[in-house]
Amino acid sequence: MPLLKIEDLSLGYDSRTILENLNFSVEAGDYLCIVGENGSGKSTLMKTILGLQQPIGGRIIAGDGLTRTGIGYLPQQTEVQRDFPASVREIVLSGCQSHTGLRPFYSKEEKKLAAESMERMDISQLAGRCYRELSGGQQQRVLLARALCATRELLLLDEPVAGLDPLATAEMYELIDSLNKEGVTIIMVSHDIVSSMKYASHILHIGSELFFGTRDEYMSSDTGRYFYRQSENGACPEV
Repeated sequence: MPLLKIEDLSLGYDSRTILENLNFSVEAGDYLCIVGENGSGKSTLMKTILGLQQPIGGRIIAGDGLTRTGIGYLPQQTEVQRDFPASVREIVLSGCQSHTGLRPFYSKEEKKLAAESMERMDISQLAGRCYRELSGGQQQRVLLARALCATRELLLLDEPVAGLDPLATAEMYELIDSLNKEGVTIIMVSHDIVSSMKYASHILHIGSELFFGTRDEYMSSDTGRYFYRQSENGACPEV
């Protein structure tokens, strides 16, 4: 059974449907990039998978014992979140909250998990630093370490390189790719089709056109060829 299966899903808000009859599945170990025009419902889909928003219709079926609390999530950052006055260690540890239940403290195992996640993201030396004092690339590493504390099975990443400089962007893509190669399943919303083609195993394109398939199948489709060519030429509106 797939790790995640989406059947005839319809999404929207304020009684307005923005996406209908969506069908796709994610197998363990996949690297799925979700692309599409602005306002097509990419972030709404992420929130619906997480249970933060109810679908208008259809089903989301979790397999292999996967639960919503077992999904690591890296949302788009707001300016308020970037200015959050907490230490790196505190933010990374907060990713363990889905494991603590009613306990008002973190266990030795959870603290060890946070330390391992910081080491994996190469931010151990920043543990005592205030989050709001970090660069954008460092902040994204902190949030990715936090997501890893929730699970090493499935990560949902919503525009994880938005606002980063080219070097930090390349480093973040390489980190995510290395996690996938270690067995972590990735679902990532991205406006960067060129980079998506480099790393993704599968593509979900939503909007005026719907497509789901492998990276090679996408590049062989009319939709994929058009959007990739426009993105390469810098002429494509943000997707």
